[in-house]
Amino acid sequence: MVINLCNNHSLVSNWISELRDVNVQNDRMRFRRNLERIGEIAAYEISKELAYEEIETQTPLGIHSSKILKEQPVLATILRAGLPLHNGMLNYFDKADNAFISAYRKHHRDGSFEISLEYVSCPSLEGRTVIISDPMLATGASLVKTIAILQADWKPAKIHIVCAIASTVGIEFIKRECGNDIKIWCGDIDDELTAKGYIVPGLGDAGDLAYGSKTQA
Repeated sequence: MVINLCNNHSLVSNWISELRDVNVQNDRMRFRRNLERIGEIAAYEISKELAYEEIETQTPLGIHSSKILKEQPVLATILRAGLPLHNGMLNYFDKADNAFISAYRKHHRDGSFEISLEYVSCPSLEGRTVIISDPMLATGASLVKTIAILQADWKPAKIHIVCAIASTVGIEFIKRECGNDIKIWCGDIDDELTAKGYIVPGLGDAGDLAYGSKTQA
């Protein structure tokens, strides 16, 4: 299932517009903050689908029957671009376990690329709800490889993907490779990819816009 958070009018549309705007993009702090805000909204929406239990809470005047999360999710992100989105979700799921994955496009001279995944740090995911954040779901290759690596060692109960912008091509690739059990939460969805696998109109390179340009040896 795919949830486009821009389908209903809300502040998410404003933040997505600013993320796309080449003039606003000059303000790196605002760019990171807008990604963080989208992460916060996604966390709130996902929280509605998690399991809760009732506990007795002692107040100064009595006892209240309160509903709390039965279990915290595991928040996973793909370095480095996913960090602002991840931080937004961590603001809400502030007791969650965390996982970090280093997956990036390793470009070749002919213009092609492969996904290089060199580092994974995470707790046990067995039977857990896992929320993976990556601001741009373009081809979907890095997310599919990440999910395959995580599922090779554990069997998560549920996997959610949170992104700012998704492409229809990437969404279909994830559905085809990972099945329909994975739920995708998008700030917005674009239909076009360039020959090099970048989303159009998209917003550019989220990692560079958040943290500065990079070189690749």
